[in-house]
Amino acid sequence: MSIILKEKIEAKAAWIGKDLAQNQQNWIYQLSPHSLTVFDQALKQVEAKHLTAPHFTQQDFLIDDQDVLAEIAHWADELENGYGFFVLRGLSAEIYSETQLAIIYYGLGLYLGEPVTQNPKGDLIGFVQNVGDQSQKSTRVYETNAYLPYHTDLSDAVGLLCIRKAKEGGLSSLVSAATIYNKILAEYPEYLSYFYHPMPCAHLGDDIEPLTPIFSFYQNKLSCRYMRAYIELGHEYQNFKISQVQKEALDLFDHFIHDPDLRLDMMLESGDIQFCNNYAVMHSRTGFIDDEHPEKNRKLLRLWLKMPNARMLSPEFPGRNGIAVKAA
Repeated sequence: MSIILKEKIEAKAAWIGKDLAQNQQNWIYQLSPHSLTVFDQALKQVEAKHLTAPHFTQQDFLIDDQDVLAEIAHWADELENGYGFFVLRGLSAEIYSETQLAIIYYGLGLYLGEPVTQNPKGDLIGFVQNVGDQSQKSTRVYETNAYLPYHTDLSDAVGLLCIRKAKEGGLSSLVSAATIYNKILAEYPEYLSYFYHPMPCAHLGDDIEPLTPIFSFYQNKLSCRYMRAYIELGHEYQNFKISQVQKEALDLFDHFIHDPDLRLDMMLESGDIQFCNNYAVMHSRTGFIDDEHPEKNRKLLRLWLKMPNARMLSPEFPGRNGIAVKAA
């Protein structure tokens, strides 16, 4: 069972945004010429078979270079045992086409973990761009240019490849779940138990709204699952009223995740790849304005990965790796 942690988290995962902003070399990995050559060779293997992402396997995108495999293993470990995120830089959107960038990105994903489905249609690659109708409740926020609140996704890890950034805005923002926990523990410990209390949460990939806590401490690791709108919607669907104390606890949580000193803001440039551990880091995006020419509009490709080195989760904090595919 999960227990209520009552000690400050001192692990690397409890980072402060303003500190990491001054030390980008600790979380931005510049791809070496050697690594880029290896990825390029793997790309050519896929192209020789006339395949595109996500319609190929690890054997099609074969990497047997031990140095590059060790590098990928290090990145995977960083997700689980380090900061909980990293950014890869060095892929050129001028050298590679969108199709080629997607192949390299998906191929890397196959070596980090197992891609899982992101919607009932079974898509393994999500297109993050302004194509949705904001007036429709069924439209997911990532399909619009609106502000995307801090949240976690339905997989062990989430990746984003930037094809094109927006004309204006679209800043990516991350915040450490462990740091938020430490702040609540230090300043408002009386609220801690509410974050461990199972509550209905919509859009967790089930036909009914399952119960899940926000925080879970299990086998010496803190895990977090959060998106306030889905918590409120889950209560609404099940006709449960959020109490005043629960509202105060959620307001407190939101206060800390929006603290500019705690969060880490970054602009993903074309070719940049960001990966985050969904149990350790919450992510967000500011609203944005697209170009007057649609072919220049903001576009990112998203991966959800089931990680082989993912932490064990408490039974009352069930894992979520993908959305079940529904028959047509």
